[in-house]
Amino acid sequence: MTLPFRDINVQTASDSYIFSSPSSPNAPALCVDRPTGDIRLSDASLLSNKRVSRVMSIAGILGMIRLRLDKYIVVITKVQPVGRLRGHMVYRVLATELLPLRERQVHDADEDRFLALLHNFIKSGPMYFSYSIDLTNSFQRQAQQDADSPLWKRADDRFFWNRFLQSDLIDFHSHGARGQPAPQRGIDPYILPVIFGMLEIHTTTFKGTPLTIALITRRSRHRAGTRYFTRGLDDQGHAANYNETEQVVILNDSSAGLGGFSGSSVQGFHRRPAGEDKNMQIMSYVQTRGSVPGYWAEINTLKYTPKLQIRSIESALPAARAHFDEQIRIYGDNYLVNLVNQKGREKPVKQAYEQVVEALVSSPQERIQADSRTDEKFHTIETTGTPARSPFDRLHYVYFDFHAETKGLQMHRAQLLIDRMRDALVAQQYFRAADTLGASRRIDGRLEVRSLQTSVVRTNCMDCLDRTNVVQSMLARWTLDRILIDLGLLARGARFADEDPAFEFLFRNMWADNADVVSKAYSGTGAMKTDLTRLGKRTKGGALQDLNVAITRFCKNNFMDGPRQDAFDLFLGAYQVPAGGIGANFIFADRRPVWIQSVPYIAAFGLFFVLLATYTPRLPDAAVWPLRMFTVFWAVVAVWCAHFILTNGMLYVNWPKLNPRPWATEGYHETISRVRKDRILGPLVARHERGLSTARYINAEEGKKRIE
Repeated sequence: MTLPFRDINVQTASDSYIFSSPSSPNAPALCVDRPTGDIRLSDASLLSNKRVSRVMSIAGILGMIRLRLDKYIVVITKVQPVGRLRGHMVYRVLATELLPLRERQVHDADEDRFLALLHNFIKSGPMYFSYSIDLTNSFQRQAQQDADSPLWKRADDRFFWNRFLQSDLIDFHSHGARGQPAPQRGIDPYILPVIFGMLEIHTTTFKGTPLTIALITRRSRHRAGTRYFTRGLDDQGHAANYNETEQVVILNDSSAGLGGFSGSSVQGFHRRPAGEDKNMQIMSYVQTRGSVPGYWAEINTLKYTPKLQIRSIESALPAARAHFDEQIRIYGDNYLVNLVNQKGREKPVKQAYEQVVEALVSSPQERIQADSRTDEKFHTIETTGTPARSPFDRLHYVYFDFHAETKGLQMHRAQLLIDRMRDALVAQQYFRAADTLGASRRIDGRLEVRSLQTSVVRTNCMDCLDRTNVVQSMLARWTLDRILIDLGLLARGARFADEDPAFEFLFRNMWADNADVVSKAYSGTGAMKTDLTRLGKRTKGGALQDLNVAITRFCKNNFMDGPRQDAFDLFLGAYQVPAGGIGANFIFADRRPVWIQSVPYIAAFGLFFVLLATYTPRLPDAAVWPLRMFTVFWAVVAVWCAHFILTNGMLYVNWPKLNPRPWATEGYHETISRVRKDRILGPLVARHERGLSTARYINAEEGKKRIE
């Protein structure tokens, strides 16, 4: 079993970077030639006398990435231990460094912007890894894998966050290089898979019984991005804001010592003390969340509620089939819990989802339950009464109008959804396995499986954030009660919330932390409704906090999410910088007409002059009318500018530059066409565009002369 090196030294030479593990002196050293980036494996002893200018110790290699002018090796320089799962230490990435292949860097505006995007993204992104346990897979999938293969080969491709950055090393493993054409398995210990999301591990007690409880949320690297720039599905069936959340309970967990090095025989695993006769019990419960499976988008226009755009259901069906085919293949039956509103602007999204499900299942049976509060309390779509004729008959759609049911701070009514799904949750089971004494003495640490989770609940709202997290925490609570009852730690019919307040407090805060982390990655802010998760009830203070979050989201999603989306696309390989920088010149340049760019500044000047005229003391004998005319003039200018900005909001949204959204480009051109007809700015914008055309023509002619 090949596992990543825990300790790596990096030697910087003028012609290469040399990576080696001090604890594994017989392992080959990894050499990355400068400035070509060619990879090779060499005998570490032959490189010991090489002249180097710098030696540093790192925790691992995040990967390699090529930008406009240079290629960089991203190394992990600082980590923080988070906790231990089954005796395997888990770490969080705290700091990284980009090692350039060119010895002398050339400064370039776009290159500096690319580097800034990467630095900010890696610094703010919650990334976790382990040298000895596969964090990308749930415990159930781990139990079904071949533990003899390298750690990175076992990784779930969806959650292998740095898969694109590791592509050079993985290609070298598969095909070798010019000097080493055969597959190179010696590269395996240098490939370290990382997940992006939330991970908390708590060693605690429940009614005096020691146990470990962990919460792991893995964000998919496919269709990743920000709130309004990634919605729905892509053509391959990947859903936006797709996360898998696993709640883990471990009884009799090992917790002694630190993880070993790759060269040791029991890396990362620690045997129990002599005489210990209790088997380790592992229970886990998995849920998923993801955007409504269709082709839809919300288009920012500086209004609080963006413009909704939904494409035809027929065009989205192939992508929906691909999405649910993967969901069913991995998880079994899918219970699709939809929490969007049945009225207002969210209604078309709800209807689109239901049409997709009806088109996929073979014999859809609809049931609608109403009450005095709402005409559609529950709406279910599934195949019933006949044997499954299609794989998609394993889809079970459950609609619940969360906002209508919990209106007026009555959040306890969300429990109605759990009561409605009780039979499905009972049949669903959860994963349970034992790490027996015989298995603990084996290097692979195979588990003895006692039960499997046979289905999954896939929850969504519009953003898959606030409502979704509340419902997921309720499902996790129901399952945790069941687990503790099965372990004999809780009487049948009892709830852990009533039996152990300290454990209840830990559970609530763990799920509230999960809500904040998932929300910050997607929307840029913490989650709403966390008072319900942390306190168990809706409060007026929580409502005020939600108002603050809503305003902050509006500002960030309109004015700051463009660079955030660019960072996602760059890190994950959704955008790859053209080789040699061809076509990448001034990619971040603001190409709007100058007069369009100047309107916010004119508005700011107008407001400044109005405030200046209002609060500046006036001399006793000074004339009044000139000052009033001055104030009125600049007030009119400021109001007109504000009206212009709000009317043509698409021109002032901070859009992604690397992968422009088609609907954003269309909307931009429509808005510019409308601005050309404006009585004040129209002639100025047209003149600016004519000037640009003339400049481009002159530059093209000069280029032809140089070539000739």
